[in-house]
Amino acid sequence: MGELSEREMSADSRNLICSPQSPTRVENFYKTLAHPICYPDPVSNIKAAHSSVATKDKQNANIVVQSLAKRYGKYTVLEQVNMVVEPGEVYALTGPNGAGKTTLIRCITGLVFPSEGEVFLKGHNVYTHGTAARSHLGAVVEAPAAFYRHLTGTENLEAHATMAAQAPGAKRVAKDRIREVLSLLEIHRMSDRKVAEYSLGQRQRLGVAAAILTDPDILILDEPTSGLDPLGIGLIHRILSSMAASGKSVILSTHHLREVAQYAHTVGILSGGRLVDQVDLNARQNAFKFQVDDPTRAAALLQSLPFVNRAYTRANHTIAHLESDFDVSNALSKLLNEGVRVMEVGPDLFDLYDYYRERVEQ
Repeated sequence: MGELSEREMSADSRNLICSPQSPTRVENFYKTLAHPICYPDPVSNIKAAHSSVATKDKQNANIVVQSLAKRYGKYTVLEQVNMVVEPGEVYALTGPNGAGKTTLIRCITGLVFPSEGEVFLKGHNVYTHGTAARSHLGAVVEAPAAFYRHLTGTENLEAHATMAAQAPGAKRVAKDRIREVLSLLEIHRMSDRKVAEYSLGQRQRLGVAAAILTDPDILILDEPTSGLDPLGIGLIHRILSSMAASGKSVILSTHHLREVAQYAHTVGILSGGRLVDQVDLNARQNAFKFQVDDPTRAAALLQSLPFVNRAYTRANHTIAHLESDFDVSNALSKLLNEGVRVMEVGPDLFDLYDYYRERVEQ
């Protein structure tokens, strides 16, 4: 897909935006927080990642990324990225520095055109029907977000609410909602102070407050916990988990793997511009490890059971993903009745950090 021409850019004045690092047109950047605007600017693992996408319902998904690629000249930043994020899902995007996480987020929010592929938000193509797509979106890209430093936190959110209300079909944000998000992010005591007095962590919280101000169906945050203390990190995670529980879709880039593993549903591992794995954390919750005399035969027997989602061998063990932990006794009975000797059964504990390190270092 090509870049926007100057004529196409002028068709919508909201395209005249800047990154947080260059807030020369910060009044237009506010619109990107709730409604971002476009402007120019190892094979088996990948197959496994793509297969996990295929099991999701694209028709009812809030976010669909199809065959996305981004190149700058001869340099490939993203290659064949496919993602599906459903309502009520928290999708954590992780990977080494320089893996392409921010570029992917900029493509999803419409801030950058991809070289190939498409992105759909609530069924609307971000690049051909951007206004409709972004009407459902709240985002902070390349945090911390830019704000008017000479205005207070409340005044900044009021300005943001005014501009967000200019979008077609958008509802006016009440002042009570502004007070609500300030309290939710625990910065209400700072709300009447100028943003110039805010610490990095406080500006980070204000950015999240701006992103959720319009109660969007889709929330995308680029490293929202950067610069926060442990209590602030926990607060952000609780807010994101609560939003997902209410049916919102959340994408966040993060390096806090052990914390995010407690509430995320899917973790996408990006390395070298490729989405090398998409880990379904829900499927890991009811995984059990069977130490048996014949792991291959045990896996085949367990896979035939209706309550076993997946069974495979690892070293000298058989790993089975069950519908519920109540099915362990039934699985054990099956193996014993078929003459398989079982020495030990226990939960297959999953450490996301260790798994991530193993995938990235391959």
